[in-house]
Amino acid sequence: MSSDKLIIAGKEIKSRFFAGTGKFSSADLMLETIKSSGADIVTVAVRRLNEDLPGMGQAMDYLAEHCTVVVNTSGAYTAEEAVKIAKIAVNAGLPKWVKVELTPDPRTLLPDPIETLKACETLVKEGFVVLPYINTDPILAKRLEDIGVAAVMPLGSMIGTNKGIIDKEQMAAIIDRANIPVVIDAGIGRPSHAAEAMEMGADAVLANSALAVADNSVLIGEAFKLAVEAGRKGYISGLPATRNIAAASSPLTGFLD
Repeated sequence: MSSDKLIIAGKEIKSRFFAGTGKFSSADLMLETIKSSGADIVTVAVRRLNEDLPGMGQAMDYLAEHCTVVVNTSGAYTAEEAVKIAKIAVNAGLPKWVKVELTPDPRTLLPDPIETLKACETLVKEGFVVLPYINTDPILAKRLEDIGVAAVMPLGSMIGTNKGIIDKEQMAAIIDRANIPVVIDAGIGRPSHAAEAMEMGADAVLANSALAVADNSVLIGEAFKLAVEAGRKGYISGLPATRNIAAASSPLTGFLD
């Protein structure tokens, strides 16, 4: 397992579980949950960050020191807005890592593929480490890989729905064809969803709402950590193929010889 490393933009990522920082009722709860999850990458939606929560400044300082903070352009409707948010964040001292999230429809929060591609083209050219949030679209995933994004982040299901991976066939196609990391993002509502994603061969998963709204956020953070580790170990172990007929686990002959 020591050789099973996740590398994004030349950087070794210690945990295959990524965490979002939104929706938590307190900065302390957010920080303790991220610690329990073991997340090495955390996303911060600068437009939606509740800086008025007591302790938020100190919590963000801790994350900046101990994690890779990825700016999330959530709230942007156009490529121009997303690029502007990324640049403002860098000018404020955040790393040049950006999750491009462009969701103009507030009802579905589905990503706009055209504006996403445009924003990524600009940000890649300007030297950002770009991780686009996309629909489960294998063609778009390859287009984004071709222009130089560091990873792709296809949705499992719509943000906040906690339904897990809906379109497994297209997700499998993205994973199978990718030469860059695939991080399954959105709709991951249970640790079992995370384990399934890893067993499919995803390189990492990201969750936010599932952590923030759980009755015990710190405990579910740990559960996600363990689920991701178990799913990854299952994948690299070489999972057995499914069968349509029974196959005995013990030999059916020779017992009485």
